[in-house]
Amino acid sequence: MHERSDRFYDFSVNVDVKLGVNKFNVDEEHPHIVVKADADKQALELLVKACPAGLYKKQDDGSVRFDYAGCLECGTCRILGLGSALEQWEYPRGTFGVEFRYG
Repeated sequence: MHERSDRFYDFSVNVDVKLGVNKFNVDEEHPHIVVKADADKQALELLVKACPAGLYKKQDDGSVRFDYAGCLECGTCRILGLGSALEQWEYPRGTFGVEFRYG
């Protein structure tokens, strides 16, 4: 919070609100990210922490669940997990994927 003229202003950013204005055209028949069946557990836990969209979720049983719908296509998981946790990472086919909107 910043003080101006005896008032306090909150300059915090709600990421969920910002991401909520983006448009996603999900290719249901062709996932652009595929998690390995025998993925390294530590690599998956790193992706849980690193994904800015929060698409890697740790479950109560300790497993990690992933859903590519809502992917920002930033490449963070490709850099951190290709080979150890991910079998495939490629950009979505034409007309599919995220459409960033100002919000």
